[in-house]
Amino acid sequence: MIRLSSIGDVCHAVSMVQAIQRHFSGSPITWVIGKAEAELVHGLPGVEFLVCDKSLGLSGMARLREDLKVRRFDVLLHMQISLRASLVSLMVRSPLRIGFDRPREGEGQWLFTNERIRGQEHAHVLDGFKAFAAEIGVPDYEPRWEIPISPEDRGWAATVLPDGRPVLGIVPAASRSERNWTAEGYAAVASHALARHFRVALFGGSSPVEARLGEEIRSRLGQPVSNLIGRTTLKQLLALLGRTNVLLAPDTGPVHMAVTQGVPVIGLYCHSNPRRTGPYNSIDYVVNHYDPLFQKRYGVPWTERPWGTRLTGDNLMASIRIDEVTDMFDRVAEEKRLADDQI
Repeated sequence: MIRLSSIGDVCHAVSMVQAIQRHFSGSPITWVIGKAEAELVHGLPGVEFLVCDKSLGLSGMARLREDLKVRRFDVLLHMQISLRASLVSLMVRSPLRIGFDRPREGEGQWLFTNERIRGQEHAHVLDGFKAFAAEIGVPDYEPRWEIPISPEDRGWAATVLPDGRPVLGIVPAASRSERNWTAEGYAAVASHALARHFRVALFGGSSPVEARLGEEIRSRLGQPVSNLIGRTTLKQLLALLGRTNVLLAPDTGPVHMAVTQGVPVIGLYCHSNPRRTGPYNSIDYVVNHYDPLFQKRYGVPWTERPWGTRLTGDNLMASIRIDEVTDMFDRVAEEKRLADDQI
């Protein structure tokens, strides 16, 4: 299979891989994957990873071709719509080459495949991946995830977030800054959670944007908060998310990492349709401004435009009110039995 990126999509793909393994026990699987994404899923039982490191340019492609030139496979699952992924697919020798259905096979993917998954209307990305498994005979399944985490990483996470008070995790930043909510908003929700006897932990990568946003949230709070932004590997972050009771985040990869750990996610969505890219098991907890913003932008509901249409604009996230998010937090706390009188 080919799925090079991104973190969220790789999380979706893991559930499909493990469904295939349950149905076809013992069948070897080779996954061509990006370098950062390989760090997250390293050690997945029964899966061989071949890393496609785009930072190496042509030398990276040459190395991958060397790894693949003596291999033959029964089936190729071409699960990424990009020219780079399609060029990689040319290195894979397989008589059966399955790609997306015609409406979704962008960037000429159809030129590199000879079979397609069934068409789906308004499907979540994860459901699109489930269709690849169905194409090779895997019955429908409820997604499950078993991503290995070392005892060392679990132990470290337990010292950082010890048992006791429930934890609100916040991933404040996405890969595109236009998707980020305000430091004021995050700080207000964190303060609300602290008043309800939660601990608050900030998670994220090492970019300057994330570091600045995390520090501004911390300084606005004036109360103890664990600022772990830029201080974890992906495996350590996965272990920390597994010790988190609720996650608050915009449309970003750790949302889907949290889903793999069974954590309810309050997603903040303005730019993309949460029905397509939202937290798979927490769609009901999304603060969804995509729908009204879409109607305002185009004058029609999202159902009247191509599936997956994204909205652009630097100020869309400012439309999300603090009270909407605190109300959703209270709802999650009640439904997951994390309310004050149950702590």
